[in-house]
Amino acid sequence: MPHPTTFVLVHGAWHDGRAWDRVVPLLTARGHRVFAPSLTGHGDKAHLLGPQVGLTTHVEDIVGLILDHDLGDVVLAGHSYAGMVISTVANRVPERISRLVYIDAMVPTHGETAIDVMPITQVLIDRAAAGAQPWRIPPLPELPAPLGLFGVTDPDDIAWLRTTLTDESVLCFQQPAEMDNPAQAAIPRVHILCVVGAPEGVTRRPVPKTQPNGEPSRVHELKTGHDSMITEPAELSALLLENT
Repeated sequence: MPHPTTFVLVHGAWHDGRAWDRVVPLLTARGHRVFAPSLTGHGDKAHLLGPQVGLTTHVEDIVGLILDHDLGDVVLAGHSYAGMVISTVANRVPERISRLVYIDAMVPTHGETAIDVMPITQVLIDRAAAGAQPWRIPPLPELPAPLGLFGVTDPDDIAWLRTTLTDESVLCFQQPAEMDNPAQAAIPRVHILCVVGAPEGVTRRPVPKTQPNGEPSRVHELKTGHDSMITEPAELSALLLENT
């Protein structure tokens, strides 16, 4: 039997660790170790949300988990906004990361914010600025199919997903990614793109043909909406396993 892999799965903005509930058992059933924490301000840490919570907070969440559990050879996967998180985590502890997996995720360069990577984020910040709590951004609304709620269109799944969503702090989108450690550039990367539906104004940067380590980029497509861990967990899990 192949050596077990340690996966750390990082959810995107507004979500929590429960987003991975359908993926975790598929990976653990194959003998792998899986961590799917909720970032500060979400899930069991929702009460900690405040204007001081930012990208740096979420990076420290994941770095802390890796160090506290003394994890090594980690396959670090980030969904959506968490592409910002995993990029900076890899910059902090590159010796503990064996692979980065960007799941329909933001892919920054050093010093870029989420606003730089996906400019429509500024629109959300501007809308929040007009509210009573200008530091907090509510989850995106449900849209007509095939867009749904973060790409989820099944009514039961939408109802469940709503129970997991909480507001995001503006600072998460304003703090820059750190990618200036040469060691992080050597880590292999995989990109998994969800290619069904995207709200107006949401554009994805093309994946460069070459990874920072000089190898050809590894890109996979899933014919599903943005929250593929909910809509296509088996297919997503298979890609995670294939790219360990």
